[in-house]
Parts: sequence; C-alpha cells; structure tokens
Amino acid sequence: MEKQEALVNKIAQSGLITIDLEDYWETEAVIEFDLKKYLVKELVLMEKPFREALQNIDWSIYQNKTVALHCAADALIPMWAYMLVASYLSRQQANIFFGNITDTEEKLLLKNIEASLQQNNYQEAKVILKGCGKKPVPASAYILASKLLMPLVKSLMFGEPCSTVPVYKK
Repeated sequence: MEKQEALVNKIAQSGLITIDLEDYWETEAVIEFDLKKYLVKELVLMEKPFREALQNIDWSIYQNKTVALHCAADALIPMWAYMLVASYLSRQQANIFFGNITDTEEKLLLKNIEASLQQNNYQEAKVILKGCGKKPVPASAYILASKLLMPLVKSLMFGEPCSTVPVYKK
C-alpha cells in the first residue's frame, strides 16, 4: 500500500487576499422620486401645481431611506424643483442622491468600497480583486479599488485565486 501525500492548498498558503467588490452593494432598496409625474404633458413643470402636489405627499415613506431623485422625462427642470423636493426629503432624514436608481446604487457601491478599503490595512499585501459573481460590478468600482489599493499593496491582480491577471506589482 502506497503512502498518500496530504493535499496542500497552495492558494491558502500564498497569503493572497481576495476582495469581492460584489460584497459592497447596498442591501437596502433605493426609493425613486421621479419628477416626471409632476410635469404637464411630460414637458413642463408649473410651479404652483407642483408645490401643491408636494404638499399632498406622505413624506413619511421616505423616512431614513435612500432616495434617487431625478426626472425620467427629457425636460428642462429648474434647479429649484430639485431643491424643493430635497427640502422635503431632508426633513425625513433621507439619504438623497441625484440620479436614477442604477446611478444611486453605483454611487453607494463606490462609497462603501472607499470606506472599507481605507479602513483595512492592505500594506504590502498581495490582493486579488475578484472578477466573477452573481451581480455585475461596474468598471467604476474596479477603477476606484485599484486607485486606492495601488499605493499600498505589493501586488494587485484581477480574477480568481486559481487564475489571476496581474495588474500591478511594486
């Protein structure tokens, strides 16, 4: 009977740190506030009817929520209209972003990545930014992570621990 050698996980012993940017997506849903429904014929915002409509909204549904404030119609919206909606949302302690839901989710992702990468110590580490996942991660997230990590890490790679693409080496 031949003696079997123990399997050695070389990846685990390599000291590689894998960062999955997908983990930084917000878990709480973003609520949309679209000015389009307050436009006349989806073209013009009239001040008096707009102000009246805003007074009749139950703003409590935005309490402590993240809100994507935008206008889906191709219309010229005066800046005061966004400011007015923001004033109502602010009274509800809403976290307000300008843009649609997708834009807002990306901004939150970038904010979370920046906060996390600045809190952790990656000095002289060998880091892999994971490339595959269930939810697509935008290029902006990889660009930000690269920018933040390169001054710190010994090496930066993209992909999976078993198959990486070198990006940067000190």
